[in-house]
Amino acid sequence: MKFILSLYKEAFSNLQRNIWILAISMFINRSGSMVLLFTSLYITNELHFTIIDAGFVMSFYGIGSVLGSYTGGWLTDRRNHFDIMVYSLSASGFILLLLLATTSLAGIASVIFFYAFSADMFRPANSSAIADYTTTTDRTRSVSLVRLAVNLGFSVGPAIGGFVALYLGYKWLFVIDACTSFAAAIMLYMYLPRKKSELDRHKNEVLSNRSTSAYRDYRYLLFILLVAMYGICFFQLFASMPQYFNQVCHYSEDTIGLLLALNGLLVVIIEMPLITVLEKKKKTFLYIIIGVICLPFSFSILRLGEGMMAMAIIYTLFITMSEIFAMPFMFNYAISRPQKERQGQYSALYSISYGLANIAAPSLGLGIAGKYGFDTMFIFFIVLSILVALAFSALSKNQERTKVISES
Repeated sequence: MKFILSLYKEAFSNLQRNIWILAISMFINRSGSMVLLFTSLYITNELHFTIIDAGFVMSFYGIGSVLGSYTGGWLTDRRNHFDIMVYSLSASGFILLLLLATTSLAGIASVIFFYAFSADMFRPANSSAIADYTTTTDRTRSVSLVRLAVNLGFSVGPAIGGFVALYLGYKWLFVIDACTSFAAAIMLYMYLPRKKSELDRHKNEVLSNRSTSAYRDYRYLLFILLVAMYGICFFQLFASMPQYFNQVCHYSEDTIGLLLALNGLLVVIIEMPLITVLEKKKKTFLYIIIGVICLPFSFSILRLGEGMMAMAIIYTLFITMSEIFAMPFMFNYAISRPQKERQGQYSALYSISYGLANIAAPSLGLGIAGKYGFDTMFIFFIVLSILVALAFSALSKNQERTKVISES
């Protein structure tokens, strides 16, 4: 117990005050983030559309996410990340309230698109802020602290959201989510210092130098593609699993919410002390590969479990370990690679990879499930995740080979 407590103490010590402010604001915001988790159930259960329709609508979240991430990255390299974060949180809250008056499929898709666009402008600015407030020695732990806050919020959000949807109605989810977005914006505005813009001659020279562009960093572009493929597999947790648990396992909304909350709770308990140990070994790609390999095991468990609650819990454990191993080190690699003046561009591409995953995940997962069944969907993602693990392994070997050549 002393060893475990010392790990927790080491994990949370000597982190910047501004990182704690970012983490607290993210916790507030994510505590209300129930839209992505329950919108597909709202579309099928409340509005009585098909799961293929739900997949179509949820794909607009991904499209908005991609465009919002790109816009956010472009702005982050040219404007103050503080302003972008506050605007993003405020705008997304107002847009979300439009769902209270929208019931058509096209209307919901439009609101989801603009909500995702405004909300995901936040990501590159947030990544730039983390890079700005940290050093190489505490960056992975800082990333994990922000992720801990996000996942703690996701532990609270789905658990509350499931009960709210079941007993008060789905539309209350949109009100709660909007209110937490406003609260997070106020938190940042009041407590996070707004630095002066860093636009100077040196930055403009770097921005005009195409050789530093992320779009010419081909190894990074391949990394981004693989992150997107990983995201397509992982985001089935939110895209197709609520429908699987509801239609095949016959779980109610509150049970589904508790299962999703378990994912966030496990991340909160395990990630920070584990990352404190792992980051000292400097084996970024090894941990990413371990995380990806957890995916086929998780899908296999669900396919063999045939609706058993024990298997659903074991699935949640494996998908959580995938997230814990892969995502912090993917993020750290993404924000540590570029020059500071290109931080927004690199961070935008990383966010875009998840946006692309959000486009493909619901349409692909629910599309396969709707036409061929969930068993076929599980087989598809088992094969895809194995291929992604092999591709990350090849990229890792290529990077090590390049490093050896450059050092010699």
